[in-house]
Amino acid sequence: MRKRYNTPHRSRVIKTRLTEEEYSEFSERVTLCQMSQSEYIRQALMKSRITPVITVSPVNEELLSAIGKLTAEYGKIGSNLNQIARYLNEYGTHYHALPGDVKAAISDLAALKFEVLQKVGEAVGNIQTYQL
Repeated sequence: MRKRYNTPHRSRVIKTRLTEEEYSEFSERVTLCQMSQSEYIRQALMKSRITPVITVSPVNEELLSAIGKLTAEYGKIGSNLNQIARYLNEYGTHYHALPGDVKAAISDLAALKFEVLQKVGEAVGNIQTYQL
């Protein structure tokens, strides 16, 4: 008669590579806990909580100045769009310069968006560290 165990059927395999130092520490922990490597990994996966921590560089004067200038540009573009909307409300669609003005405002917004992303990317970066 074959002995049966009341454990779930596990068919998925996870593989990883460790340095000698990492493997040594892993083996020590497994031995201290008196469990198999598989059970240790399952416990670590199910009971640990890994949360990303985004690390950014400190804000500097150059970044603040650039953001101030870009904010002012947004204000100017918004004012132009408000003027176009007011003219349309007052005079209807007979405003012949409308397509050019709208295209210019959209182009200005796209250029400004690119500049904002570029400045913030240079200053902040996209560095992620992970905290256990």
